[in-house]
Amino acid sequence: MWMDVAFVGLGLVLLFAGGEGLVRGAVSLAARLGVSPLMIGLTVVGFGTSMPELIVSLRAALAGAPDIAVGNVVGSNTANILLILGLTALIAPPPTRLPGLGRDLVVMLVAAFALAALARMGSVERGAGLALLAALAAYLAASAWLARGQDGEAEGLAATLSPLAALAFVGGGLLALMAGADLLVRGASDLARAAGISEAVIGVTVVAVGTSLPELATSIVAAWRRQPEIAVGNVVGSNIFNVLAILGATALVSPLPIAQSIRLIDIPVMLGASLALALLLSTGRRVPRTAGAGLLAAYVGYTAYLFI
Repeated sequence: MWMDVAFVGLGLVLLFAGGEGLVRGAVSLAARLGVSPLMIGLTVVGFGTSMPELIVSLRAALAGAPDIAVGNVVGSNTANILLILGLTALIAPPPTRLPGLGRDLVVMLVAAFALAALARMGSVERGAGLALLAALAAYLAASAWLARGQDGEAEGLAATLSPLAALAFVGGGLLALMAGADLLVRGASDLARAAGISEAVIGVTVVAVGTSLPELATSIVAAWRRQPEIAVGNVVGSNIFNVLAILGATALVSPLPIAQSIRLIDIPVMLGASLALALLLSTGRRVPRTAGAGLLAAYVGYTAYLFI
């Protein structure tokens, strides 16, 4: 048992360090290309910080633990909104009137409801996985086309690393992510079986929060550095990537049955959180601290319910 706890702890450390290295290297490279803060948040940071979820879900599916793979995606999206954006709003209330944010919120909601529709069918098959990946490619192409000529230098995001050092950070980060994902899935699966806790619950809580550590660290640092556009874009971009890329790629490798508890509890919570995020970012000038406190309280109540 203690060995499994050590695996989980070491896995979380490696995921955090790997995600940090990956994001630092990727952001430095992106800053040299003059990409705007919101676009960096939606793509480089949002997708880069989701690499732990991708690797963990793939590893879980190949290890015969589909509940962890699916629960990881659903739980990460919920944690991104309730936990990460909640903390970000408490530190520095982010603005809501950001160019292109409305479009990306729509894509995030469509992806969330697509996941709910697939869940009603009971599984995500290879054809659905391919469709999700195609939707991601279309979204990225449209975002790049619409952003032409709009992205000035990313103010406040200095290219602090040389190109070679940035590439080394990216490569080292990916290696740490792969090692951390393997340890986390192995330890969490064994602990769940030993404690009589379903892998679905472990997936949407321990594994989901663990793989969301890079998003948490990035959003908090962005809030402290008064770059809330990155924090908001990080959450929205990560949620889009989690469904379209991670679930799509994982289903393409191994079809994913969806547990009843995830269909009836966790996906409705994720949908509610997604709608709440869209409402908060569509009204007012900023997400107030009171809303951040409410999001955090909702997350505490949700996780407490799962373990009762």
